[in-house]
Amino acid sequence: MSRLDPEDQEGLRTLSAEVRRIIEEAPVPDALAAAVTRALARFGGQEAYAVRSSATAEDLPTASFAGQQDTYLNIVGATAILRHISRCWASLFTERAVTYRRRNGIDHRVVHMAVVVQRMVLPRAAGVLFTADPVTGDREVATVDAGFGLGEALVSGLVNPDVYKVRRGEVVDRKIAAKQRAVQALPSGGTRDVAVDARRQEEPALTDAQVVDLVRLGRRIEAHFGRPQDIEWCLADDGFHIVQSRPITTLFPVPEADDEENHVYVSVGHQQMMTDPMKPLGLSMWQLTAMVPMRAAGGRLFVDVTRRLASPASRPALLDAVGRADPLIRDALETVLDREDFVPSLPDEGPAGPPAGAPPPLSPPIRPSSPN
Repeated sequence: MSRLDPEDQEGLRTLSAEVRRIIEEAPVPDALAAAVTRALARFGGQEAYAVRSSATAEDLPTASFAGQQDTYLNIVGATAILRHISRCWASLFTERAVTYRRRNGIDHRVVHMAVVVQRMVLPRAAGVLFTADPVTGDREVATVDAGFGLGEALVSGLVNPDVYKVRRGEVVDRKIAAKQRAVQALPSGGTRDVAVDARRQEEPALTDAQVVDLVRLGRRIEAHFGRPQDIEWCLADDGFHIVQSRPITTLFPVPEADDEENHVYVSVGHQQMMTDPMKPLGLSMWQLTAMVPMRAAGGRLFVDVTRRLASPASRPALLDAVGRADPLIRDALETVLDREDFVPSLPDEGPAGPPAGAPPPLSPPIRPSSPN
């Protein structure tokens, strides 16, 4: 694989299929088979289990590998579980997983696959919780996707889920979908896609109170790991079960602050028509020479304009200065102002200008000098 031309997708497809075939045909080592069989006897050999892939390259801060390897649900009996363990090992070389590793610069030879065998939870509802809004990046808004039955219906795209947004312990938005399909466990093992009764399709999968309880649990998990989480959950008779948690890798980083208050940052690069990330030397030069403090995040520089935006005296000058450089940024700041709960307005300080010590909104533009 390492010798293949990166553009040779057909060669990659052929080789990855061959690797999977070899792994699946190899017998499970006797010692491992015996250990699995003993564990099943202890926990209930005829119970249903999930056989889940868990590769060493998964859940990295910059690459989640979500869905790249295979997981099998509702597997019953030692023989079937051992067979699906081999299939999980082999899924380290699915075409999509191999392609994903190549795109992220990860060597195929240093990645290893463990398999987690978990007793199945047979839920009445399941889904995904994002402890930060994955679309807007708002860290205060948690998003819950929910559907009937096993969560496989959602993660595979079989159904459009109910979507709830929660801010500060309150459901602030909900969209209840017509959930026409669900994935259910079969008594003999495996799963099937079934039609949801027409009378239930537009029923909420969760109550508002359940959504708030789930988000509260998600915030505890987020605090434990120290960053926003993408959490798979299910709801059974005895409450919520968390089956997986990984970092959200698609959020743009925000500058670090030494308090718990809301902050509004303006991109220096966009003011200068520089939208690409800067190299460390460039970041350092700007921070050392600028007339205002600049915070770095995601290879870009930002100025904190929260106090100037909050002050009625300094706000017009800020909006005017920013709007001359980029009207879209001015529109964004005005949208933030419309959310009166995000930046509370300070007392009007009259015509004297911004509060003492407040910096100007941005440093003066730096333009390349003329060759003349």
